[in-house]
Amino acid sequence: MFYREVMEAALLEAVDAIRPALQSDGGDMRVLSFDEETGVVDIELLGACGGCPMSSMTLKAGIERILRDRVPGLSEVRAKGIDFDVDFEDAY
Repeated sequence: MFYREVMEAALLEAVDAIRPALQSDGGDMRVLSFDEETGVVDIELLGACGGCPMSSMTLKAGIERILRDRVPGLSEVRAKGIDFDVDFEDAY
């Protein structure tokens, strides 16, 4: 339980650090789910980022790289519309 709380706090802090760069281009992101056992985070790219043809590069070369550096145990970042199309009701 404690480890999950540490991971979630690190994840949300890292997302807040990334967010200004996305917002400067008219986009944003939100965390949809996080599985601490597998280290997989599902996100949704919003605004201009959601429809950008470069969004998969932004996801893998930018967002995933930064989150993996800052969040212990994180193994993969997936984005709605790029890696999956399932809706999540309980987003962070």
